[in-house]
Amino acid sequence: MRFIDLFAGLGGFHLALCRLGHNCVFACELDETLRDVYEHNFGLRPAGDIRELRLGEIPDHDILCAGFPCQPFSKAGSQVGFDDPAWGDLLFDYALEIARLKQPRFLILENVPNFGRHRQQETWLRTYNKLRSLGYGVDSKLLSPHRYGTPQIRERMFIVGGLTGLRGFTWPQEVDNDGAFTLRDVLDPRPSNARHLSPQVARCLEAWQDLLRHFPRTAKLPSFPIWSMEFGADYPFEDETPHAFGLERLTAFRGMHGRPLADLPVDKIMEALPSYARVPERCFPHWKIQFIRQNRDFYREHHALLDSWLPQILPFPASYQKLEWNCQGEEPNIWRYVIQFRASGVRVKRPTTAPSLVAMTDTQVPIIGWERRYMTPRECARLQSLGELEHLPEPPVRAFKALGNAVNADLVELVARPLLETTSAAPPVGQLPLELAEVQMAPGAATA
Repeated sequence: MRFIDLFAGLGGFHLALCRLGHNCVFACELDETLRDVYEHNFGLRPAGDIRELRLGEIPDHDILCAGFPCQPFSKAGSQVGFDDPAWGDLLFDYALEIARLKQPRFLILENVPNFGRHRQQETWLRTYNKLRSLGYGVDSKLLSPHRYGTPQIRERMFIVGGLTGLRGFTWPQEVDNDGAFTLRDVLDPRPSNARHLSPQVARCLEAWQDLLRHFPRTAKLPSFPIWSMEFGADYPFEDETPHAFGLERLTAFRGMHGRPLADLPVDKIMEALPSYARVPERCFPHWKIQFIRQNRDFYREHHALLDSWLPQILPFPASYQKLEWNCQGEEPNIWRYVIQFRASGVRVKRPTTAPSLVAMTDTQVPIIGWERRYMTPRECARLQSLGELEHLPEPPVRAFKALGNAVNADLVELVARPLLETTSAAPPVGQLPLELAEVQMAPGAATA
């Protein structure tokens, strides 16, 4: 069958559908570097900005694939959804407009898991109803590679559509791993091109390791994120936020790391609170209240150890001052595990799976603790099931960004195989059943 690859990136959809024997007749990608890489890998030059295309002139096709931009829907992005001025119109005004004009037999869409939850599911329901108004049977599911044989935890929302419905379609069955695959399976043995840790990163990890080293063996390391800025703090957080409490009254309390707020000018008080406590809201969400309470209880129980250790972590940026220890019951040695620096803190995981690749900076690439190095672009490509690609972007920072945005090719293949096996009931390209040919798209139309 013929397929198109919208917002193509590195070509995860292309690779997966070619494995199944299908033919790409059109691709588009905004980034010129990625267009070059795509052409080198597949021999097809993607078109550029989709907004500048004549959508009616896109070739007829059986399958429309789109990993549409996630920034408007991601928890790490703007979350303004379809109102995002840069990306919000790309799904409805372009990808789904192509579906209306061309009526491909199948749709395969992919986005962040928050797409299904965004604005109390309003975003997803609007999308679902639009697809139904175009005549498609629709289904969706959250999938992560680590449940299907690839050692990366990366949950994504997959949406499938079929013009003749989805009768007989089933989502892929999860694999019972039981140690059959681990992160080590995608690693090269001490690759010469691996980037080593900066002195600041190494010192930060040594500081956290020193805390783990001296933590009582009879006590259990926290399963909640450790926020060192709560050690010694007592600003109000349960009934109202510091913003609602008022600056004048806050002078009776201590801010992050126990700093007395009375010593500060009023206009500097908020700066002495953790960034997550400065929000202009009346109340914190339940999860934040719980984390603050847990960290203050943790400090009260171990204050002697934490007070002596705290000066080691103070020189680092705020995100380095938080630790997510996801290795409960394991040896408290940070260098035995996989580490990732995130905006939410330093995340430490067992070496069975890698954390989700993110399209931010190369400082967020997973660290192989036992080799004290970052993963290479080629290793990260294997996590995205893109190891077959001969070419990746240069320099490595571009590759990491593209891989963080990529769709996992193995997951696409697992979803596409059962979906496309229903072709016997579908009409050829360009020929629609009369009742579908008469469907008219109207703004806000919905037939659930």
